[in-house]
Amino acid sequence: MRRQAVTFLWRAGIAVALVCAIGVLPWLSHTDPALTVLKARSADRDPTPEVLADIRAQLGLERGPFHLLADWLGGLWHGDAGRSWINGTEVTPTVLQALGVSLLLMAVALAVAAVTAALICARTLWLGARRRLDGRCAGGTGSAVLAALPEFLTASVLATVVGVQLGWLPALGWYGFQWTILPALALGLPAGAVLGRLLDDLLPGAFAEPWALAATARGLPGLTVARQALRRSLPGLLPNTGLFVVGLTGGAVTVEQIYDIPGLGRTTLQAARAQDLPVLQAGTLALVLLAAAAAGLAHLLTRLLIGPALRDGALPTLHRRPSPARRLLPLAYGGLLTAVITLGLPRDPLTLDTTERLAAPTPSHPFGTDALGRDMLARVAHGALDTLLLALAITAVTLLTGVALGLLPRLSGPLVDTVTALPPVLVALLVTAVVGSGTTTPALAVATVAWAPLAAHTSALLRQERAALHLTATRALGAGPWYLLRHELLPAVLPPVIRHALLRLPGIALALASLAFLGLGAQPPSPEWGLLLAENQPYAERAPWAVLAPAAVLALLGALAVTAAGGAGSRRRRGSEPDPAAPTPERHKEARELVTSR
Repeated sequence: MRRQAVTFLWRAGIAVALVCAIGVLPWLSHTDPALTVLKARSADRDPTPEVLADIRAQLGLERGPFHLLADWLGGLWHGDAGRSWINGTEVTPTVLQALGVSLLLMAVALAVAAVTAALICARTLWLGARRRLDGRCAGGTGSAVLAALPEFLTASVLATVVGVQLGWLPALGWYGFQWTILPALALGLPAGAVLGRLLDDLLPGAFAEPWALAATARGLPGLTVARQALRRSLPGLLPNTGLFVVGLTGGAVTVEQIYDIPGLGRTTLQAARAQDLPVLQAGTLALVLLAAAAAGLAHLLTRLLIGPALRDGALPTLHRRPSPARRLLPLAYGGLLTAVITLGLPRDPLTLDTTERLAAPTPSHPFGTDALGRDMLARVAHGALDTLLLALAITAVTLLTGVALGLLPRLSGPLVDTVTALPPVLVALLVTAVVGSGTTTPALAVATVAWAPLAAHTSALLRQERAALHLTATRALGAGPWYLLRHELLPAVLPPVIRHALLRLPGIALALASLAFLGLGAQPPSPEWGLLLAENQPYAERAPWAVLAPAAVLALLGALAVTAAGGAGSRRRRGSEPDPAAPTPERHKEARELVTSR
């Protein structure tokens, strides 16, 4: 009970600190909130001293940020989040209405993600139920393409083709359930691909556990064994599922912008741009509370699925020794990506030729040209230097940060919930307000939030591994915490988390691309991939190659990441050498020698 109280206070303290930091943000960034509010209210009105003084008097800015923050926090106890600085409407109904819209969109997107993940794992479940599973990754390339599809590109294509050209579904607005289908597809397909790959990575280990072998030997139906294997694997995935819930609610800013959906992410983004602090604080607080609720629900479901085994230390381990990686597909994808970059680097990405505007692919321009006649192959290749190197650097930093904080779940748990509640777009605006705009702003924004899924994954796997039988035996023989960490816990946790980080590599590139798409990242004439997609999206119908070229390279990056992760995490064939994580006599002897040496 004491530990739960400390955790609750820690979470509450982080949430209060975040809301307070937002409340004083204009003063920290040395901007005049009265001037920002005036531009949001009427961009054509001259910012005379009299007008600005009148706005300061209306909003009470002369009293300083701390008085305004104290008044806002005092009103929360009565359910009053103040009034918008832009239009004067009450904040609480506005935020609650936007939250309701986002929750509906999130529910439909989660259904799409669940179906997508089920399709990705279907082959593994079918083979495992029939004891034909050899540890190979199933459908890696297809899931890689889905995971690497930019949400804003998918949303634009669905709106143009399905909504406008075919007229099957509405493509703009928010008036009922039909209007949720297209944006839910744009959000759910990439999320389901990532969740499906993570689940598909855990299932072979569950099917190789003694209980599964015993159940098969007793003649239990394969469907029953597959269902229990799914139940055994889900707890390690539930924390990331909770993160996706928050991401689909507050992080769907680009999709809400394209489909004109009045959701919480878009509302918070608009408030951040206009420095409408009451709306921004209430929207952020709603996202933080949603993240805490999702984390609590995931924790409860984990305990229900595992049962008392988690408490009693009676779990087998899902860790398996990796077999030599199959390098054919990663080499093929890597060679193709390298060839594209090598062929494009000698070309000039900035040369204009107005006579070749939106030219179709030819031998002289293999990827065609853009609206200014610039060679797309050159722009894609030169953009790879910025996008890939930056994404790789962020992935390495977030992997180290995620593992380090994931090993300290009491400290990182509340931080993960809070950080996950912040969309990268909002973080980019906050970073820009504090440190100014620049080339490092998108990287800082993405790195600030990208470590959270890896930390949650590390904590979930660590929690299960600590309850494993072989760990209990080794601890009983006198092994200390550092020995267990180095020789038992890290070898079991690091491989799946590294594979997870590789799966996230295209997502980091997409986050950078999304910021560029919204005008918060690279600026023209930079050939950054997200900016290429944003610049050429208006010409998608007339010159689809201008959009397909950067999108195809992103999909190729996703295929490379998934196949490399699958090869690095491939498991041994059934019936080969014994499980290295089992409490064998050699392990007991090693532990005895450790005790003797002490």
